[in-house]
Amino acid sequence: MSNDKHFRQLESMYQAAPINAFYEPTMTVTEGEATIEISLAEKFHHSAGAVHGSVYFKMLDDAAFFAANSLETEVFVLTASFTTYLTRPVVSGKLIATGKVVSISKSQFIVDAVVCDSEGNEVGRGNGIFAKSRIPLNNAAGYPPQG
Repeated sequence: MSNDKHFRQLESMYQAAPINAFYEPTMTVTEGEATIEISLAEKFHHSAGAVHGSVYFKMLDDAAFFAANSLETEVFVLTASFTTYLTRPVVSGKLIATGKVVSISKSQFIVDAVVCDSEGNEVGRGNGIFAKSRIPLNNAAGYPPQG
């Protein structure tokens, strides 16, 4: 399978995840890297009027996860651990998260991720360890793409 085909199948798999109907993100996958964008709305706010930390975490974890899975073409990777740092509140605009693989071993990937606001200001960052599972990618919804 070509890398580009694998990347498009990962993007399709991401869009097929039921949770993404709520967030309506877009994602681009390249080798060892993934970028996710979400247009912010009031439905993502906590009661003090800024974006809830769960949105930051989702974007960071998802970007890191798909960066790791871009390098694994047979099985689904799993988040083994993920540390998140929220550094600046955001109210509106877009959030853009980018995950990049920084280390690879036989069974795991270490990935750094950064999330920025519409102006390019870093608002959060995280890093995680992702382990290869025994779940074939072909068993995941949306992989390969339907139609």
